[in-house]
Amino acid sequence: MKILVIGGTNFIGPSVVHRLHAIGHEVTIFHRGKTLAELPLGVKEIKGDRAQLPEMKSELQCLSPDVVLDMILYTEQDALTTMKTFKGIAQRVVAISSIDVYRAYNVLLGKESGIVPVPLTEDSPLRQQLYPFENMPQRALNAPADYDKILVEQVVMSDVELPGTVIRLPMVYGPKDPLHRLFPYLKRMDENRLAILLPENFAQWRGCYGYVENVAQAIALALISPQATGRIYHVADLQFSEAERLSHVGKAAGWQGKIISVPKHYLPADWNLPFNTEQDWFADTTRIRQELGYSEVISQEEALRQTIDWERSNPPQEMPQWTGLELLDYPTEDEILTRLP
Repeated sequence: MKILVIGGTNFIGPSVVHRLHAIGHEVTIFHRGKTLAELPLGVKEIKGDRAQLPEMKSELQCLSPDVVLDMILYTEQDALTTMKTFKGIAQRVVAISSIDVYRAYNVLLGKESGIVPVPLTEDSPLRQQLYPFENMPQRALNAPADYDKILVEQVVMSDVELPGTVIRLPMVYGPKDPLHRLFPYLKRMDENRLAILLPENFAQWRGCYGYVENVAQAIALALISPQATGRIYHVADLQFSEAERLSHVGKAAGWQGKIISVPKHYLPADWNLPFNTEQDWFADTTRIRQELGYSEVISQEEALRQTIDWERSNPPQEMPQWTGLELLDYPTEDEILTRLP
């Protein structure tokens, strides 16, 4: 099968490309050339900006991909450009989406009221408000203000001439994670903190995570499986409370301390989490497991070991702004520890 990957050089993309190449598919990646990636021999590259896709239609027609994987669909216009370009060329488009499409995400952010039942299924209610990052002064991964995967999905899944498949991703971690999701916790563990304190409501909260190699396996299956046409899938690893998840991280890191859940009355009076932890945010993955035969290719223990090794060798220059928001400063943490029973 001929597969064209739009993006494909940053974090998740190379793992997808390696998997597709290893099982014998002909892979070409279209990218800007700004990110270097170790790609298998034989993988072709086309350099250009996604806005130039319509101008390159004749070149892409000669390539004649069977399936197009678009890793960097952020806006409605991105999706319209992809579908317009590949109509009459490809047989299917696979779009990478996110579980931020759900109403539960807005409830988590405090933008909508009520509590959405979990685990989320592919048919759970979507956000009632569009553009979740519109009013944020700083946006993760430099997402544009008009970022919205809901609109992306609507465009990709509504074209009768060019069928689509959607993969809704969780929070993805692993080597080369640009958000360094484990680093704030690993830093404390490597500094031999005796304990990491989590607000009780956050310690019990359950989010949705996926290791990069497992996510890549799910995407590869969606690309090569004809039965994925017209379908939407979740992918995620085993899901734990935050206290449980970080305990697993500590074990993998060789840390001798412990995760402690702290009742609210021990916390500073003016300290609040920036999200509503009454709303869990994790997804059911039954559909992709049953329909495409997906299962994790890397165990949790190995996934954490590989991630920790990479984080230790590649610490960020500054503390990530998008993770560790629930963590207290060391003096406050030490003072609370003296008061805990």
